[in-house]
Amino acid sequence: MRNEELKEQWETLVSVLTERFSETESIDIEGILYLVGLQELGQVHKRFKKDDNVDIIHIGICSVLEPFGYYAFDYFDDERWPHFKLIEELPPLKPGEQSILMKEAVVHYFIQKGLIQ
Repeated sequence: MRNEELKEQWETLVSVLTERFSETESIDIEGILYLVGLQELGQVHKRFKKDDNVDIIHIGICSVLEPFGYYAFDYFDDERWPHFKLIEELPPLKPGEQSILMKEAVVHYFIQKGLIQ
């Protein structure tokens, strides 16, 4: 039952974000984590260097996994980039399990933000 609910929530989220941010193809998990990272960074109108993109995705990952107890916000650096500390190592997961965990975390994030129900 839970997997079906997650699947429906995920599809709704992808549909909403694709409509808002992509003109041609469906947005994937990496793109969604990038959007979360941008949101948390709070510098959405700034142009970033190619090297910054990995850091922005990392901010997204930490932000969505924070409520699950894996990361905690630590501090903002001089450029106002958030930094997180690892609280608990992620358990060893198979690729499918990792995907489910990330989808659950992302869906939870957007439910908390009021974008989806």
